[in-house]
Amino acid sequence: MNNVEEKLWNYIDGNCTPGEQKTISMLIEQDEAYKLKYQELLELNKEFSAIELDEPPMAFTYNVMEAIRAETAKQPLKSAINKRIIMGISIFFVLTIILSLVYTLTGIKLTAADLSAAVPSGFKMPDITSYITKPVMMGFLFFDVVLGLFLLDTWLRNIKAVKQV
Repeated sequence: MNNVEEKLWNYIDGNCTPGEQKTISMLIEQDEAYKLKYQELLELNKEFSAIELDEPPMAFTYNVMEAIRAETAKQPLKSAINKRIIMGISIFFVLTIILSLVYTLTGIKLTAADLSAAVPSGFKMPDITSYITKPVMMGFLFFDVVLGLFLLDTWLRNIKAVKQV
């Protein structure tokens, strides 16, 4: 597009300053080339304004949103988390805690005098051997086994429920 057309388009669209508008209107009145080009661009502008714009179909937005929703539903968030990394981090911290405890406990030097100083001289430990009998121990172990089986069952049901989803 040449400079004359640009000036005329700006004049038609009203995008020029008042001084430029006055200059271009004088050129249109005096110069025949400007006048013909101005008439041609005016007719073209009328044709552009008469053109009906194409509109997307009514379901276009719905279809786009459904496509986006289907793409995000393909990959659940849980699959983005690598379980090996979490397991490695937890093993590292457990080993660190165990090694810290072992190091701390091996550095403690206890003697009988240290223990006797912490316990008052007239203190006597109660005799609990009469309470720890075979039936009590069997009941305790039975309760622990039942509790362990209950926890294992709950854990396995959660794994099964996650796999079904």
